[in-house]
Amino acid sequence: MATKITILFRPQTLPFSSFYSPPRSATKPLFLSSTTVSAAATAISLYGPSLHKGHSPIPLELRKHPSENNTIPLDECVFTRVFDISALRVPSHLCFTLESRLRGHLLNWPRINNIARVPGDEIDPNFKILNPNENDTEKLVTLNRIIYGKAKGDGEQVNAVLHRDKLAKSFNSTGYLNFRNLAKISRPKKKKKRDDDGGKRVGKGVGRNDVALVEVVEDDSEGKEDFSRLLGEDVPRWRGSTRLLLLDERYSNTIKELPEAIKVVLNEHDGQSKGSPFELVKCKLTLVYDYWQLNEILEALLPKGMIIPSGFEMVGHIAHLNLKDEHLQYKNLIAKVILDKNKPKIRTVVNKVEAIQTDYRTMQLEVLAGNNSLVTTVVENGLRFHVDLATVYWNSRLATERQRLLSCFTRSDVVCDVFAGVGPIAIAAAKKVKHVYANDLNPCAVEYLERNCVLNKLEKKIEVFNMDGRRFIEAVFASRRAQSITHVIMNLPNNAVEFLDAFRGIFKENYMDKEITLPRIHVYGFSKAQDPEFDFDEQIRNAMPELGCNIEMRRVRLVAPGKWMLCASFILPDKVAYSKTGSDL
Repeated sequence: MATKITILFRPQTLPFSSFYSPPRSATKPLFLSSTTVSAAATAISLYGPSLHKGHSPIPLELRKHPSENNTIPLDECVFTRVFDISALRVPSHLCFTLESRLRGHLLNWPRINNIARVPGDEIDPNFKILNPNENDTEKLVTLNRIIYGKAKGDGEQVNAVLHRDKLAKSFNSTGYLNFRNLAKISRPKKKKKRDDDGGKRVGKGVGRNDVALVEVVEDDSEGKEDFSRLLGEDVPRWRGSTRLLLLDERYSNTIKELPEAIKVVLNEHDGQSKGSPFELVKCKLTLVYDYWQLNEILEALLPKGMIIPSGFEMVGHIAHLNLKDEHLQYKNLIAKVILDKNKPKIRTVVNKVEAIQTDYRTMQLEVLAGNNSLVTTVVENGLRFHVDLATVYWNSRLATERQRLLSCFTRSDVVCDVFAGVGPIAIAAAKKVKHVYANDLNPCAVEYLERNCVLNKLEKKIEVFNMDGRRFIEAVFASRRAQSITHVIMNLPNNAVEFLDAFRGIFKENYMDKEITLPRIHVYGFSKAQDPEFDFDEQIRNAMPELGCNIEMRRVRLVAPGKWMLCASFILPDKVAYSKTGSDL
């Protein structure tokens, strides 16, 4: 009679923020049917588990026709793969010793533990009958005392732990008052939460995050070698606390293929007792959809020859994609896989429909999977920011650049952020500097900027404005209080250079005042030139011809093939600040 034992492993939690797979050379889509995989397995030999190896438990066919919304549906059952392996069933107290000795011959697959726990770890009260090698009556008395709190008939008092447990189950109102800690123990367990579909949520270790299933089966077919015994038919089976040591996939066919290292170790233990405690069994290792990683799923689903999307930006719980035209037909499929592989960290997947063209720097986004809310909370450098991607701009890839910029500030500095957005630089600077003036043209961004100031308890150190950038520069420097500004940040790469003329003549009314500290300007921009530093330097000098000093230039990041984002820093020249002509409006 065949017996089946079910063991489930929980996966390791890994951060998924980007994924990559090399391009392939063919053009025909890969549909994961059992016939396709079996044919591919003969031509492809990969180490470890693969979608091209194993077999499907049932005949499966992927739907080849798009659904009503012109998307190809995702069938998770297509990715179920069953692998035939062998395992040693050993006593639990020996498994770790054997695992260290046989590690080179055990299953070494990613995210799969080569030691599997099996049911029946509890010690049976009839232990003496099941294990004839155990004749020590004193140990059996100790065992019964552990199980029942005292040995039968000896009248010995229950141990302290079981005594408290017994009290917890029989408490009355007085007991709750006198023994508050025990009262906590006796409280009824909370009801299990239900999933969205109304079904009961299964216990710990068994759930939708499980990636592998092991079934131990006995081979009853005639003409095949019996795997239920390793060292003879007269050896009694082991019963009690056991573990499975999953053997390498190379040893799944016959006992004769077992290496001598395994046989030597087993023979050593066989000579120490009348019966061998080991058993060699056949197993079926089933890997489900949750096991396979993001790039493996996408590589199987997308047509051959198509480049797998290289990454995505995370904004709070939102994954922001920039899909190419060739991916648009499969956008919902890609989004579904990203959502599945990053739950619960990611709850929404969006794609940028058009490039940023508005004055408010907002992006037109399409929700591909998950909930439709684009309002999220981003944590950066210990600060929290409320963001609505539908109405404001945010770029998580600039976190490193913002941190570098903050390292240039001191406690005595006064910072002016001309294009502040929701405040990632202004609020972070407010924790370090003396005062911050923050401005943005977008009224929604200003609203979130004010919220984030209160959220991070920095509203007293930040003064918020909702003005055009040029008008803001003129207004803030016209104030006597603002003449102590030491740093000006202009993070609007598309056209920040066009606002440099606003600094011309900002101190013309105080020409003889030699105590004014001229601010350091940090301006950002884009360049597609072969020499981006030289090109951006020319852009700045064309907007500010009086600039004779050297400009500190650095590349921030590559935003597109051949397109660099750069940051230029320089001290505002005297000729510009004290010019009597003023800016050209």
